Amino acid sequence: MKSILFVCTGNTCRSCMAESIFNYLCDIENVKAVSAGVSIVKNSKTSENSAEVVKEKIGIDISDRKAVKITYDMVKNSEIILTMTEGIKNVLYEFFSEFKYKIFTLNEYVSVNGDIVDPFGSNIEVYRKTYTQLKSSIILLLGKLKEDIGIS
Repeated sequence: MKSILFVCTGNTCRSCMAESIFNYLCDIENVKAVSAGVSIVKNSKTSENSAEVVKEKIGIDISDRKAVKITYDMVKNSEIILTMTEGIKNVLYEFFSEFKYKIFTLNEYVSVNGDIVDPFGSNIEVYRKTYTQLKSSIILLLGKLKEDIGIS
C-alpha cells in the first residue's frame, strides 16, 4: 500500500479534510492517504466545522477522529508528503531534511499558486471554501498520480 501524507498545523481542519476527500475520491489501487499535524494539541479531535463539512459533502463522519502528530516513520514510509502551506513545508524540511525530495505543498505539487488557508476558528462558510479548494487540488493530484504511475 502506497501512502500519501497530508500535513497541516494541528491535524484538526485541513489535513484531515484532505485525507477524507482523497480516500473518498481515490480510485487508484493500493494508494491511501493519511494525515498528521506538526503541532497538535494532545487529545484534540477534528474541528466541529471540518467534521460537519465532510459529512455534508461526502457523507463521512470524522467527528471522533483524534489528531495525529507527525512522526519520522510516517514521513519515511510515505510516497509523498503534501503540506497545506509553504511554512509547514519549511518546518518539515528542517526536521526531515533527508526526505526533502518528497515534501511539497499540495498546491505546488499540482501547479496551483498559493497555500491552503487555515479555516481554524472561522465560520462554516470558510470551511466550505477550504473544502472546495482542497477538493479541486486533490482532483488534480489524483490525475497527476495516475499520469506518474501510468494508470488511465
